[in-house]
Amino acid sequence: MSDTVKNVLFVCTHNSARSILSEGLLNALGGGRFRGWSAGSMPSGRVNPLALKTLEAMQVDITGLHSKSWSEFAEPGAPKLDFVFTVCDNAAGEVCPIWPGQPVTAHWGVADPSATEGTEAQKLQAFWDTALILKRRIELMLALPMSALDAMAIQREIKDIGTR
Repeated sequence: MSDTVKNVLFVCTHNSARSILSEGLLNALGGGRFRGWSAGSMPSGRVNPLALKTLEAMQVDITGLHSKSWSEFAEPGAPKLDFVFTVCDNAAGEVCPIWPGQPVTAHWGVADPSATEGTEAQKLQAFWDTALILKRRIELMLALPMSALDAMAIQREIKDIGTR
């Protein structure tokens, strides 16, 4: 892979929590080498406030984070995607658009923190736990020696990260 900025799309059904967390975290951690995006197959049109609260607690800039459709990334003029990760089981089972450029794809599923019931503190803890799992996976991806790996090795490593 070249040394240009790599575009990464995180996909979830509603694009309101897990994919938003992933987008924010990658943009904070990517060091200019990676640009994160997020989208949903059936976007809710709103971002879960607890996702934004969690990112702010992690000192991640939330400017511009919004719920959007994955179709935006399959249209002419969309960013060329290098990686596409599903972060929820529903999106992993859906028929995805054809992504131009044959990006590396993997499933990095995590439990939906929005489904947590209980007190506000318990719900916030679920978002925090989800964000930490996603952050760890993103850090593992960022640590890969991309320029030293061939496409098959990158695909294998990226898929493996989703199991950690």
